[in-house]
Amino acid sequence: MKRILSIIIATIFLCYLIFAIFLLQGKKQEMPCNNLIITVKDSLDRQFISQNEIVTILKTAQLYPIDKPLNAIDTYAIEKKIAENTLVSSVTAYKTPSGSIRIEITQKTPVLHVFTARENYYVDESGQVMPTNNQHAVYLPIASGSIEKSLATTELYKFTLFLQKNAFWNNQIEQIYVHPNQEVELIPRIGDHRIILGDFEDFEVKMNNLRLFYEQAIPKIGWGKYEIINLKYKNQIVCTKK
Repeated sequence: MKRILSIIIATIFLCYLIFAIFLLQGKKQEMPCNNLIITVKDSLDRQFISQNEIVTILKTAQLYPIDKPLNAIDTYAIEKKIAENTLVSSVTAYKTPSGSIRIEITQKTPVLHVFTARENYYVDESGQVMPTNNQHAVYLPIASGSIEKSLATTELYKFTLFLQKNAFWNNQIEQIYVHPNQEVELIPRIGDHRIILGDFEDFEVKMNNLRLFYEQAIPKIGWGKYEIINLKYKNQIVCTKK
């Protein structure tokens, strides 16, 4: 009998505990949001978007959470609205037990600055176009000339990634110029010469050949002998003297 009574008491206590938890959870969901914490993870490296701009986005979209009941705040809608910004790579929004809304944002990473007579934009690390930001300069290889976005986000993007991943070329190539006939010219940081790449076909082979030329020939003849180093012919380097 005592055992049965103990089981009944334990069951009642468990039911009460579960009820209290749900009641407390419900109360928490009804409580208003008391704080908004916005973290732009890579703001020390890039400052394309600020916390104030995120607040403006939320207020304009009537998604600003402060003083709203937690159960009335749609964190998915907040994520979706912020993700529409072309400077944002990813965003996570969630509620905290203390009644705050926390938003964590990762900005896009530009790898190339395209500057033509008609357009001025970045290409990011995923090969997508992103706008420039006049308030914050980013030092990147500059591509100019006759460049359509279809070229900038494909072959030119792949070539830029190759330069970026190679420390030598990342430091050496300062500018990329595309002529109207789509012939590509490279402007180096060191050396008073122009590099004719031709098209982007087999660009890795061409650049490896140029690297060997730099390492084996330049120490003997010096940087100032040639005006043009032409790589567009297969497995050949044709140089034009000054």
